[in-house]
Amino acid sequence: MSGELTQSVIKRIIRQVGLECAAQGQTLSETLVAFMVKAVVLDPRNDFNMDRILTENDMQDLIQLCVTRLLDTRNPSLSTIKMQVYFDMNYVNQDDLLSEQERVLEGKLAPVVRAITEAGPHTQEERENMYQKIVTYVLLRSGLGSPTDIEAVREVTAALQSVFPQTEMITFISLSKKDKEQQLKDLAMLVTGIRLYNKQCQKGGSGIDDLPAILKEAIPSATQTVDERLNSCLLLAQRYTALLESMQEDPHRYSRLSTFKLKEALFNARQYESFLGILLSDAITNAREVESLGVQFEAAMMVLKNTMQDKTSIESKDVFPLFMELSKLWTGFQDAKLLLSFLTNMTDNLQQFLEVHSQLFPEEMLTSLLEGVTVKSDKERIKETMGTRVNVSDFKNQEWLFPETTDHFDELVIQYHGFCAHSIGVKGLTLVGNPAIGVLKHKEKCYVFSSKEAAYMFAQDPDKFIQLNVEKAKEYPELIQLLELRHQFEYLVPHAQARKASRCSLKPPPKRDSSTQTDTHILPPTIVRSYEWNEWELRRKAIKLANLRRKLTHAMQTDLSHMRRENFTQVYLPKDVGTQTKRDNSSNVPKPQIFLKGLRGESSPTTHMVAVDLTRPLDET
Repeated sequence: MSGELTQSVIKRIIRQVGLECAAQGQTLSETLVAFMVKAVVLDPRNDFNMDRILTENDMQDLIQLCVTRLLDTRNPSLSTIKMQVYFDMNYVNQDDLLSEQERVLEGKLAPVVRAITEAGPHTQEERENMYQKIVTYVLLRSGLGSPTDIEAVREVTAALQSVFPQTEMITFISLSKKDKEQQLKDLAMLVTGIRLYNKQCQKGGSGIDDLPAILKEAIPSATQTVDERLNSCLLLAQRYTALLESMQEDPHRYSRLSTFKLKEALFNARQYESFLGILLSDAITNAREVESLGVQFEAAMMVLKNTMQDKTSIESKDVFPLFMELSKLWTGFQDAKLLLSFLTNMTDNLQQFLEVHSQLFPEEMLTSLLEGVTVKSDKERIKETMGTRVNVSDFKNQEWLFPETTDHFDELVIQYHGFCAHSIGVKGLTLVGNPAIGVLKHKEKCYVFSSKEAAYMFAQDPDKFIQLNVEKAKEYPELIQLLELRHQFEYLVPHAQARKASRCSLKPPPKRDSSTQTDTHILPPTIVRSYEWNEWELRRKAIKLANLRRKLTHAMQTDLSHMRRENFTQVYLPKDVGTQTKRDNSSNVPKPQIFLKGLRGESSPTTHMVAVDLTRPLDET
């Protein structure tokens, strides 16, 4: 079966699963369905052979299994997968978020920019209309007020006239399109700086919010919310871990708790913890940037006030850069507000994927299950193992790293998201590893462990335990992203194009048409037309130049001519005249006229013919 046919089969399976889920009232994204197909195929319990062609019955079984798992809303594993898909599709870092916001803003301003840069007004009325469009652009670009706010429009118009009066419209119109666009951006920054200064001086500021004060209050509140939810999630993970450990130690408790989806709930809580940690880190970074921006804004405003000092006039070169700096700093506040709103929305939307815990494990049930069980936090577990470490002499062919002997130890990339590499595959637990015990470097990858015993067991045969972790991830597909195993699974699960035999490929490689075009000559030509490579031609030119040096133009003036003016005369040119010296004449000879009489005959038997010559004489003609 060819690769194209395999992709069509996979698309058919995904489409069929989506339709059946929609018929049951669950509208799911194609990305989620594709991930679930991959999870079902990878699960060894489903017995899908990757090295044989899928029959029609296999495809129907695969579709039914996917639909069943996607409709099981009380399964923490499904909630975890949904959470992972949502986070991957919606989370972006700060740079990408701001770039996307700038692209959206440019798209909104594009019609206004085109109307300004492509128009060529000639009359005074047309120039006034263009000036009003520039006012609208400046107001929209700054984000300080609305074009429907009359007071804000007046402030922008007054500020714009102080730096760009209407008399300069003629010069603006003569600029190129690129220069016009750049000047529009500069004018927007200048006007924004002027309005911020006027607001500070209590002379305006309509539509301008006090962003530093708003952010100073909102960021700590948002950070506290994320931190509280993170602590609550950590407590859930610690409780589930304690229950799972008690099950392995007590067979009676195992038979009692085996029906609960404790491992799936633990993985869900750990994934939620991971995502909240990312959001909390972004929030803390944002708070630091806002604090730095506040200090810089106050300093820039103080410098501007000292420069102005009630002066009636001031050089533009002295004050314009200060206004521009104010505008840049204010843009930083606006970006921080946008990022804070994004992080808050992400935090609120992630909360829905944690609701399954309250459905499966109400607080009363969880409390009763934890009777007689000691719940340890991650910090307590690390503290218990701080005094133990691996003895390097016990391992001849293994490389161990320690904080005091390794440079940049904190920057090591730890596998499995920092969880114990032994407990995942053996116990199915996500225990936090302690790097102080020793970091094992195996095949250029680093692993940490929750105890010295776990480190010793893993080091005896690392490849075996790594494979156990892979098998555990096949059984619980949410571990693929939680433990950061996606690249490893791309290697373990080849696509259909990788081999001649047909494969049950999980996700076809994306394809799209693309084209590129290059200019024939990007840079202007640099050909020197006067260049000569022929030595003799150069000699010829040199001789010619040498001869020209001796060619001088001489002039002289006499006493009799130096005071005279130039005289001009004009004559009438002769006209064309024609003469004739002879005339044409002609002569004609007489036409012969001879008549014969008696040709018809008479009564007599003989014929008498008489010739009569009537030709005129020559002298009569």
